[in-house]
Amino acid sequence: MEYVVAWPLLQGLQWLPLPLARGLAAGLGGLAHTITPRWRAIADRNLRLAFPEVSESRRKEIVRDVYRNLGRVLLSVARMPRIDQGNIGQWLDYEGYEHYDEARQRGRGVLYLTAHLGNWELSAHAHGLHGHPLHVVVRTLDNSYFDRFVAGRRVCSGNHVIRKQEFARRSIKAISAQEAVGALVDQNTSGEDGVFVDFFGHKASATSGIVRLAMRTGAPVIPGFAFWDGERRKHVLRFSPPVPMVDTGNKEADLVENTQRCQRVIEEAIREHPEQWLWIHRRWKTRPAGESDLY
Repeated sequence: MEYVVAWPLLQGLQWLPLPLARGLAAGLGGLAHTITPRWRAIADRNLRLAFPEVSESRRKEIVRDVYRNLGRVLLSVARMPRIDQGNIGQWLDYEGYEHYDEARQRGRGVLYLTAHLGNWELSAHAHGLHGHPLHVVVRTLDNSYFDRFVAGRRVCSGNHVIRKQEFARRSIKAISAQEAVGALVDQNTSGEDGVFVDFFGHKASATSGIVRLAMRTGAPVIPGFAFWDGERRKHVLRFSPPVPMVDTGNKEADLVENTQRCQRVIEEAIREHPEQWLWIHRRWKTRPAGESDLY
């Protein structure tokens, strides 16, 4: 029933003239803001934890912008079959691509580090269109109909989907073939690969999978985030230099330090554009032993 309700809206986003589709996406973002009080409460709590100095009015403004950003993500996902090499420049610009290109030329594959920040779906789509398809690590969505819909969009530019349960085997295979693996590593992790790091001044459980892969294969970790630029009226996919990985010989200590370095890059990017991160997720849900629940 969820998919039946959503289907005509997704079709409208795909086929309406772009100005109208953008208006519809903004309206859907506003509607989602209105009907999800629990998510708004989570976002407010997260902002209190991350930015205790920020006023209540500023927190509310950030939360509203988070939903606007989700509307832009939804719009791009719906229109992906129509976003091709001929018009991708209307949707997204590149900055710092030389960092990715230099990493690719090392011949060890590339680990693309990103987050639910800006437009993560559009950045992967554009990468495939530019001739550098990614193996994108994804979590299976709870609704199987939406999962098939989104999976179809994610591969329509030449990318490949890696389900989380297949991460290790398929990622190693891709890196061995000198290809690129992209992963969103900013959410709470409760599994065995979770490592506690500092994130906005609080301990947070972060996935260490991409770091383990980097330490095992020597593949460089390149951060990239597709921020919305209001002046350009498009996104800007900005790549940064590779995250330096330490190798002291102490694997466990190195794993924690390297995971911390990756999370620090993400935190710095969020601080630059806090209104474009997915604050509605309970980032600090998993706690170290003996610490109380933050929610």
